[in-house]
Amino acid sequence: MKLLSVNIGRPRPNPWKGLSSTGIDKRPVGGPVAVTAPGPKGTGAVGLAGDRVHDVKHHGGSDQAVYAYAREDLDGWEAELGRPLANGVFGENLTTLGLDVNGALIGERWRIGPDVILEVSCPRIPCGTFQGRLGRDGWIKRFTQAALPGAYLRVIEPGDIRADDPVEVVHRPDHDVTVALAFRAMTLDGDLLPRLLAADALPEEDKELVCRRTSA
Repeated sequence: MKLLSVNIGRPRPNPWKGLSSTGIDKRPVGGPVAVTAPGPKGTGAVGLAGDRVHDVKHHGGSDQAVYAYAREDLDGWEAELGRPLANGVFGENLTTLGLDVNGALIGERWRIGPDVILEVSCPRIPCGTFQGRLGRDGWIKRFTQAALPGAYLRVIEPGDIRADDPVEVVHRPDHDVTVALAFRAMTLDGDLLPRLLAADALPEEDKELVCRRTSA
């Protein structure tokens, strides 16, 4: 298991969401990239030096510090879409190889390189910017149906990472709430929502969402 690339966003206009800019256009970079915990959501800060988000209400902050997507899943989408998909095209900071990102447990921890430890926090929920970036009508619906969302991670131990760094799963919590299950519960199958509360590492705002929906 390893990183194929570390991807940093280049600001570009965002006509799809009524915002002046978006950071979804991420490209692989060479050399080491510093990873640190960005603090609370609302400032645009994320975990990788040189990157940021522009929709500060919905993205960024400690629970969404880093976004990972598997190269294997990008390859599957390439076949379906009939076009090449470069590392970073889904807005992911980390493009991985050999790692079951969607099968990862909420609260699972990964060591990347010698120093950095990241913790799986929640799935990515697709938005209009993502659909606009891909330029495909109905993309949000199709991406949701596939339930291959990729994982947001929080920073537990900071440090530097770079392409080709090994990735090691160093902790798996004692529950069965995967990234894919959490995504399905939040988007496709509300009957799964109560199961998410077994995952202590789920972000507080997602726990509150579960409680609201299950008590309604």
